[in-house]
Amino acid sequence: MGIEFEGGSRFFRLFGSGKDTDAGRDVAPTAVPAAASANAAHAILMQDISDFLLGNDLVVTANNLLAAHAAFSGEDSLLARKLLDRRSAGLPITQEWLDQNRTADGLQESVKKIVGALETSLEAFSQTTRSAHAAAESYNLQIANHVSSVPDAGDPAAMVAALEGIAQEMIARGNEFAAEMQRSEAETESLRKELEKARHDADVDHLTGLPNRRAFEGLLDRHFREARQEAENLCVAFCDIDHFKRVNDTHGHDTGDRVIRAIAETLARITNDNCHVARQGGEEFVMLFRGKTPQEAWDKLDAVRENFGSRNFVNRSTEEPIGQITFSGGIADVFAYANPRDALKAADEALYRAKEEGRNRIMLAG
Repeated sequence: MGIEFEGGSRFFRLFGSGKDTDAGRDVAPTAVPAAASANAAHAILMQDISDFLLGNDLVVTANNLLAAHAAFSGEDSLLARKLLDRRSAGLPITQEWLDQNRTADGLQESVKKIVGALETSLEAFSQTTRSAHAAAESYNLQIANHVSSVPDAGDPAAMVAALEGIAQEMIARGNEFAAEMQRSEAETESLRKELEKARHDADVDHLTGLPNRRAFEGLLDRHFREARQEAENLCVAFCDIDHFKRVNDTHGHDTGDRVIRAIAETLARITNDNCHVARQGGEEFVMLFRGKTPQEAWDKLDAVRENFGSRNFVNRSTEEPIGQITFSGGIADVFAYANPRDALKAADEALYRAKEEGRNRIMLAG
């Protein structure tokens, strides 16, 4: 993610061995210039991933490579910060810890459930379509057989009787065919609703009802293109609940979930067509402000922070006071960086700086 600390050391170098092999002491590698080429940036990312896996004695597996890439590329800033916090605390980064803290597994499980439901609906729809097709073929064959059995014009009475029989058979088979088509239409409508629900489930965080990280990426991409075309301001922000682990450990996960929902509801109150909030994962949220300068975005988010911090929470199960819950945030101007992902990294850096400087504050990147 390219997070800078005092002295210019890079964030990801903390995840490797962290030792100067010549002097046997901790070193702080120099920061990468902002104008580095794409190839150089790619090489640095690969080196960071290699240092992380080998420096922590982690097996080079597909899952470990994906986790490392997500953290170091900025796709999973929550995992990146957990890694940094653990390293700062002097705790080892083990395979068991990494497996427990990867954030992609839950999304993968949700996708599997959605795909399974859709496969069931598609199979039912296919069966109905096959039945309707078979009914149509049978109908055509029977009509053809009846027509071939009609007597010639030498026996008018027999001919009329045969035609009446054919007409009645056509009506009966037509009614059956119409029923099949009606059932097929019902299956089509049911499948359409399943697809709509799947799209919704894939984009929503079920604890808070907010858009999830996947949905936010789509929003950011759209607003980035529109804001650039209209020459409008665009800012992104990360927010993270302060000392959330302490709440979970002391009062339980149900209370922790309540706190997450409370902050989600508070942040959602300021959203509109040009302001969006999504749950990034865990206790972290990501926001987008279109049409606002960084200072204006700061004013808006800081007002929310101050208002929320004035509330007092109580554990509903024990009636034990929880006290004040606060959050920290970091904001970055998207167009001050090469691309939206770099802006997200800068906002995450600003959030980490807010944490280091005492929490319960919003910091501007740069």
